[in-house]
Amino acid sequence: MSLSNYVLKRNGVPLDHRASFIQNLQRSLGAKSNALFWKHWNPIWGYFLSRYIYAPLTTRCPKPLAVVITFGLSGALHDIAIGLLGYGWQYFLTIWFVIMGVFLNVSTYLCISYGGVGFAYRAAINLASVALCFLAATLIN
Repeated sequence: MSLSNYVLKRNGVPLDHRASFIQNLQRSLGAKSNALFWKHWNPIWGYFLSRYIYAPLTTRCPKPLAVVITFGLSGALHDIAIGLLGYGWQYFLTIWFVIMGVFLNVSTYLCISYGGVGFAYRAAINLASVALCFLAATLIN
């Protein structure tokens, strides 16, 4: 699947559509589960992670482990970018992203869904999950 088709599938509108960003925010923040939140969050980055990291990993290890490794590598790439920009070398984002990958696996395993509440509540829950993982990473770091 091409990047354009992937973004269209995730956002419901083409990549260059004027509403693409708004659709991305509405679909991700309004997602009915943590898994759907991550499915819709940043479709361009998700395309490359899925195609070049997650999919190859699933042929070598269980999917939950592939999720955590993919999140960890994404965090490491974010840490590297920050280091290259001159803001100092760190590993905080790697830890945070690994925790988010674990949280995703746990929420998926427990079949946690909050589709019965309105958009504002779903957005608050999805943002709170990211914030909770951030807090956990802060405590570990």
